[in-house]
Amino acid sequence: MIIGLAGGTGSGKSMIVQSLVARVGGCVIDLDSYYCDRSALSREERSRINYDEPTAIDVALLVGQLAELGRGEAVRKPVYSFETHGRTGVEVVAPARLVLVEGRFTLWWESLRSLLDVKVFVDAPPDLRLIRRIRRDLTGQGRTLEQVLQQYSGPVRSMHARYVEPTRAHADLVVTNDGPLEDAVELVIALVRRRKVDGLAGAAAPR
Repeated sequence: MIIGLAGGTGSGKSMIVQSLVARVGGCVIDLDSYYCDRSALSREERSRINYDEPTAIDVALLVGQLAELGRGEAVRKPVYSFETHGRTGVEVVAPARLVLVEGRFTLWWESLRSLLDVKVFVDAPPDLRLIRRIRRDLTGQGRTLEQVLQQYSGPVRSMHARYVEPTRAHADLVVTNDGPLEDAVELVIALVRRRKVDGLAGAAAPR
């Protein structure tokens, strides 16, 4: 089963995915690993690119590798550096019974949505998402508070309204992740179980 989780920055997608893997297992395909390799560009050219829209993602590679996982084949997922905006290597991802696809634009492309058995949109209030983003970027990406706020108030917020929020309409489930994490995780697990039961019932139905 392939589950796609979309939603705005700081909505808690990664935390939900980590909790799902810890509880039920599976492998993870994160869209952050599939940013296009810009290492051949100058620093000035890289600084002019909008990394907060779907065209920043190598969707052809993403969809191709997800299809390979669906066929039970291992893939070489890129390792991407946000400091250099280039790929620094690969990580081998083995196929699993549960594949989790996570990222802001997961539900944007029809070619990707068509591979998903379950589609989830993770939501949270804007102020809470901003707080989470600040914590993540200050500790994990070495940015200053001013840089985080400038980026969020500029391209991140506007691109969210244009490209992320509309994909809510494609979701089978909308999870509001503003309370205990386990509450959101339980909602996703319950939907997966229902889909699994429905699938088994459909397969067993007389033809």
